[in-house]
This record gives sequence, C-alpha cells and structure tokens, in this order.
Amino acid sequence: MRNNPGIKVLFILSAIIVSSCSSMNRLTMSVTEPAPVYVPANIETIAIINRSLPSVQNDELEKLDKIFSVEGKNLDKNGAMETVTGLYDELTKTQRFDTIKIIDELDLKNPGLGIFPASLPWETVENICKKNNVDAIFVLSFYDTDASIHYKAEKFDFKGPAGIKIPIVEHHALVTTFIKTGWRIYDPLNRWIADEIQINHQVKSEGVGVNPLNAARAILDREQAVLQTSSNIGHNYAQRIFPYKTRVSRDYYVRGTDNFKIAKRRAQTGNWNAAAELWEEEVSNPKRKIAGRACYNMAIINEINGNLNTAVDWAAKSYTDYKDKEALQYLKVLNNRIAKNDQLKQETAEKLSSTQK
Repeated sequence: MRNNPGIKVLFILSAIIVSSCSSMNRLTMSVTEPAPVYVPANIETIAIINRSLPSVQNDELEKLDKIFSVEGKNLDKNGAMETVTGLYDELTKTQRFDTIKIIDELDLKNPGLGIFPASLPWETVENICKKNNVDAIFVLSFYDTDASIHYKAEKFDFKGPAGIKIPIVEHHALVTTFIKTGWRIYDPLNRWIADEIQINHQVKSEGVGVNPLNAARAILDREQAVLQTSSNIGHNYAQRIFPYKTRVSRDYYVRGTDNFKIAKRRAQTGNWNAAAELWEEEVSNPKRKIAGRACYNMAIINEINGNLNTAVDWAAKSYTDYKDKEALQYLKVLNNRIAKNDQLKQETAEKLSSTQK
C-alpha cells in the first residue's frame, strides 16, 4: 500500500499540537539521600577482613575453575587484596572511624567459586573484635574472577606502493573478565549484619595486531586492569555507609491562566520564587481546576526550598480540596522523602553525639 503524504502531515501536526498543549513541564533538583547502609555512630573502630581464600577441600575445584577461566597466577588473591586496600584507603580518607585495621584471619575460609559462605557465628565475630579491640568488622566474604576469550581473524586489502593491494590478516583478541565480590558488615553489639551484598563488575581487554602475538597482549595487559578495577570496587563500597546526592525529576503545571504562562518563563530563567508569587495568586481562583494546579505548584516550590512539611500540606490540599490526581502521587513522593530525611537526621545526630563524648 502506498504511503499517504496527507496522513504523515496530519500525524506530525497532531504531535506538535499535543506537545504544545502539554499542561506540565519537568524540572530536576538535587536531593540528599540517606546512606544505603546504616552503621551506628557508636561504632568507632573497625577491622577489615579478607575471607575470600577458598577452603582446603575445595582447592582442586578452584584450580580447575582457574584453568577454564584463563586465570592468571594469583590473580584472585591479588585482586582481593587490592579490593580490601581500596576499602581501607577510602574509609581512612573519610575519617568516619577512629581506628581502621586490616587483619588476617587465616581460619576464615569459604567454599570458593564465587558464592557467599555461611555467615560467621556471633561468638567468632565477638572474639575477633575483642582480640583486635574493634567495634565491628567489614568482611570481603568472597572474591572471584571469571574470564572468557573471543578471538577472530579478519582479512582486508592494504594499499601498498603504486596502489598495489596487499592482502592482510588482522588478529583480534577480546578478553572479558567478570569480577564478583561479596560483602558483609558485622555489628556484634546489636548482633546484626548491617550489610550483605554481592557486587559484580566486568573488565574488557582487547588486543589487535597483524600477528597472533600482538593480539594476545590483551591477556597480558588485563591483569593490571583487573587490579585497578578491584581497587575501585573497594573505594566504591566504602561509600555505602555515607549519605549521597542524587538528582530527581518533578513535573509542575505551566498552563491554566496567564499567570501560569508568565510563571513558566520565570521558572525557565531560574527565578522560581518569582514564579511562585504568581502561583500563589491562583490558589484562590474560582475555577477549581486552576486552584488545584496552583496548590500543586506551591508544593513544588516548597520542596525546591527545602520546606518538605509545607510542601506536603500544599499537595494534600491540591488533592483533597480540588481532586488533582497528580497531587496524590506527588504526596507519596514527599512523604517518602520526609521519612528518609528523618532517618538521615537521626544518623547525623548520633554521629554528633558520638564526637562530643
């Protein structure tokens, strides 16, 4: 069936009309989220333990795994040490703890092959903490690398002198190394595992050359890349115990009256408070739809300014008094933010109380 140009034009015009008639615009703002992992403020000294070495009975399985995954000699051992050191360096830099130790508990083995071992008995955790005079332990429960190689040879013609075409074979070797780490944080005072998570990364190493030896350099170069990535994993894991900044999106109304149109332009220039002056004029608009939108936008400006409780009041008014459906969903978002902020304040208060002792 032949395409109808008229239908295409109609579709484009419809899309333009829908876009131009959108009643809402989107903004983004930065908010602070609580730490993914809560570590009580009374934990002031910690030890980091590498528990990633396989148990003796599984050594043969581990060796077999290394053969099939093209592991370099001691790569897992060195990679695990880099990961632990990365965690140590990052936590030292943040000055969150008074004392940080890396200790070697040679009896704490695991099944190997990249799986979580059973959690440590609390008696063992308490003995380790007492022996090393620390309040909690961060444990690298397992570390495992797995590699796959993809090799191919491609033919192409190379233009030589006088335009003579010379057939060339180019060799490509791609090694993808998968790094799996498992972490636990043990709090012996409260007898709870504050964190238990598996983190996966992959490292790609590529070699290209006119002979297989040049292509094989990818295998030789990958060890340094794996060790660097392992160090980064440790650094990044340390951030799980700290609050972090993130950007969120919000929609606000830009249509309804001339005031909304003017406020839209003010908001686009970053003058949000001036935009709010016009929205506030519309909260008593006799048209319920307009008033509901204005109340919703007043919730937005209060969230922007950090007044979350006031934002909740405006959003609730928009929904309960004027049945604005967008406001109900926004109200849930605001209440969730307040709950997270209360958690963050509690953690901060505990930290301040701990530093003042």
